[in-house]
Amino acid sequence: MDSRSALNDGNKWHSTHKIYGTLSELHTASERRMESLPVPSVQAMVAATGGAHVPPRYLRPEVAADAVASDGEAAIPIIDFERLLLHHPEEEEACRGESARLHAACQEWGFFQLINHGVPDDVIEGMKANIEAFFGLPAETKQQFAQERGQLEGYGQLFVVSEDQKLDWADILYLNTQPPEHRNMRFWPDKPDTLRSALDAYSAAVKTVADRLLGLMSISLGLPPEGIASKCGGGGIQSVRMNYYPPCAEAGKVLGFSPHSDADLLTLVLQVNQVQGLQVKRQDGSWVPVRPLEGAFVVNVGDILQIFTNGRYRSVEHRAVINAERARLSVAAFHSPSIHATIGPLLTDQEPMYKTVDHQSFMRLFFSAKLEGKSFLQRMKLNLDTASATTTN
Repeated sequence: MDSRSALNDGNKWHSTHKIYGTLSELHTASERRMESLPVPSVQAMVAATGGAHVPPRYLRPEVAADAVASDGEAAIPIIDFERLLLHHPEEEEACRGESARLHAACQEWGFFQLINHGVPDDVIEGMKANIEAFFGLPAETKQQFAQERGQLEGYGQLFVVSEDQKLDWADILYLNTQPPEHRNMRFWPDKPDTLRSALDAYSAAVKTVADRLLGLMSISLGLPPEGIASKCGGGGIQSVRMNYYPPCAEAGKVLGFSPHSDADLLTLVLQVNQVQGLQVKRQDGSWVPVRPLEGAFVVNVGDILQIFTNGRYRSVEHRAVINAERARLSVAAFHSPSIHATIGPLLTDQEPMYKTVDHQSFMRLFFSAKLEGKSFLQRMKLNLDTASATTTN
């Protein structure tokens, strides 16, 4: 059975045998608040102390024992966006070859670098400059845009759900960006003066790239170009996370971002300065440093895309490490279905491996727990013996 038939049959299957999480899980999810407990600014703490003292909640001495691949040992694939879009007959072979590389990257790595993506240089440089300028503002100015209770958006941190969990060595600015009607301008900084306009242009351009990538991935999976988009409930949504990772004298004992996989469809990350820190976990347990190419996006498959493809494309655990001498800055754009969409396998040429839930409950479950590798996606997996019994009774 090809994937187009599988999509149609899968729709029929789900219409009669929707497999949801248990009622207690969904009820619990609907009651949870999507928020993060307030924590001190790491940037302000480093500025005040010189970074010589690291509070115990940030220390993770076990990190030093992790295996990290050396230079040249392994690298995530590089995909040329221009080659994916070739359409003249004499270019067909090059396009097919690049599409095959994209398909393999999503299956084997869950990560790739995207070059020649078409986002104008002035849009990228404008975004970079404004991120650096925002995190360079006085602490009291940044605090004007701090997260509020019951809100994820704003300046602060995410995934802090208890008073005793380990903390990430980072400050963030997290905002809903697309579509524009989803924005809460209360949290959009008006300092520096050009940040709002730069983010507006950048977020729109990046979403266009993400939408086109999802169309190309649909084709690689044997679906119509709109196969994935049709499950996104009307265009999908985007949020942006701007990251500031201060230097740390004990860099080998802290993490800027705990190991996790992203909950979305696709994430596009832009390196703001030249300090590296992103690492991807391989199946043997080792961590592979990502060395971003100038102007490229680092793209990764999210949990929802793994669920949509029934495990064919893989979301992969990753983390951010810290530099001992220099701050690292990056910006990640997360692309997800509409909040009204249903999250579940749309490729069902094999037995469904994941539960089907509404997107709102899915996101509440994700944001109400601390990050622990791929534990969230594990909770979305079906007990296949139970699923088989459901479909045969």
